Amino acid sequence: MQSELEGRVALVTGAGSPTGIGLAAARALGREGAMLAIASTTDRIREREDELRGEGLTAAGFAADLTGASETRALVDGVLELYGRIDVLVNNAGMVQVGLEEEERSFIELGEADWDRTIGRNLRTAFSITRLVVPGMVKRRYGRIVMVSSVTGPLVSNPGSVGYGAGKAGMDGLMRGLAVELGRDGVTANSVAPGWIASGWGLPSTTTRRAAPTGCSAQPADQAKLTHHGGPPLRASPRASRRREIGRRVDDAAP
Repeated sequence: MQSELEGRVALVTGAGSPTGIGLAAARALGREGAMLAIASTTDRIREREDELRGEGLTAAGFAADLTGASETRALVDGVLELYGRIDVLVNNAGMVQVGLEEEERSFIELGEADWDRTIGRNLRTAFSITRLVVPGMVKRRYGRIVMVSSVTGPLVSNPGSVGYGAGKAGMDGLMRGLAVELGRDGVTANSVAPGWIASGWGLPSTTTRRAAPTGCSAQPADQAKLTHHGGPPLRASPRASRRREIGRRVDDAAP
């Protein structure tokens, strides 16, 4: 039986962490037959590439800082040169960036540079790369766009997370606009909203235990299932409907 994404090309951003949602999503898509392009800001993406290839998946890693227009363009051009097209785009880049220290700041303490940096990392990255990928999807009349948003912003908030929440809420607004404008062209756009995930960033802590009532965070693989097998619509699947869906939350997992 042919795998569901056999012959499709999937680009997953923010896939550098060995324990993160990006790598888990790429692995899930690859196991369904997709040829993978994975990206992160540093060369550690080569380790993830080797990891996926070691599992028998077709994968290529690209290092690019998506907050910069030239590197974003170079990433998309590199994927197109290698595979010829991009059928699935998973916008997972954001939250934190290797090499940059993060500080939680209250709204009163938040400077314009802090705001611009946080919005740039969590919203502009998604806009910039989607803007470059969508024309090819429309031309082929096929595309699947998945935004990895968050419960923080669209649904809830935390002290010191004003910029992050605004960026993630903006991702959901971007998703809805894309869904309305591109649905007739065979391109779907959907969003999934992780809560506390046991990734490199959200490992167990006092804060995590307080945010997850069962005291147990969900796993990156749980999020990856929603990226592809997310119920109706199956977000990255050829069977994805033209509906747009928001609010598929993944966080508090039973032990």
